[in-house]
Amino acid sequence: MTIDRRTFLDLAAAGVVASALRPPPSGAGADRPRFKAVAFDAFPIFDPRPVSARAEMLFPGRGAELINAWRTRQFEYQWLHSLAGRYSDFWNTTEEGLVYAARQLRLELTSEKRAQLMQPYIGLTSWPDVPAALTSLKSSGMRLAFLSNMTREMLDAGIRASKLEGLFEHVLSTDRVRTHKPDPRAYQLALDAFGLEREEILFVAFAGWDAAGAKWFGYPTFWVNRLDAPPEELGVRPDGVGRDLNDLQAFVAASR
Repeated sequence: MTIDRRTFLDLAAAGVVASALRPPPSGAGADRPRFKAVAFDAFPIFDPRPVSARAEMLFPGRGAELINAWRTRQFEYQWLHSLAGRYSDFWNTTEEGLVYAARQLRLELTSEKRAQLMQPYIGLTSWPDVPAALTSLKSSGMRLAFLSNMTREMLDAGIRASKLEGLFEHVLSTDRVRTHKPDPRAYQLALDAFGLEREEILFVAFAGWDAAGAKWFGYPTFWVNRLDAPPEELGVRPDGVGRDLNDLQAFVAASR
């Protein structure tokens, strides 16, 4: 693949130069896509900021503190349940994490406030860049799926609220195998659903730990780093990094 100076600079801005310069797989034609499918975590698609806004509304001046403690415990509980063989789904572990975080911070979490904080998780809408990017990817022939720790009900509600019906070939919740990412059984779901090889499925992560987990499993991985977080120190790096799904599109296009 040859790249002129202008194209090189454009790709560099999108953070995808390394992938653009990688030669196609042996025997592949120049116009053959490197990827045949894209599997998304929920949060590159759904915008969780309404949860943060609700936390600040209910606990003025302490909303961000609550969200940070809650998010940490939310995922710790998922991993602990999975490791112990005592599965609990995304909704339950999220609520358990909220209760703990409020107690840790000595915030009065009434049953009404707890319900108000959990409610935005049902029917989260998409980030502004998502609908056009997904439509473009699907129109190009890319097969799309969710692969998320969220429950199927939560994913379906978000799809309806975001008006993304018909774009996803598969909506895969790790509930199916009663575990959570980064358990390899969770990542296996996309392989089984698409019937493709690992290198043909691009996994798109929101969290750095999820990008690392997908790489450990063997997926090529793109990290949509919307929060400008530092990379995890887990011995692996994603194949591409960007701020939104426009950067993802550039990465996919460069790898054809």
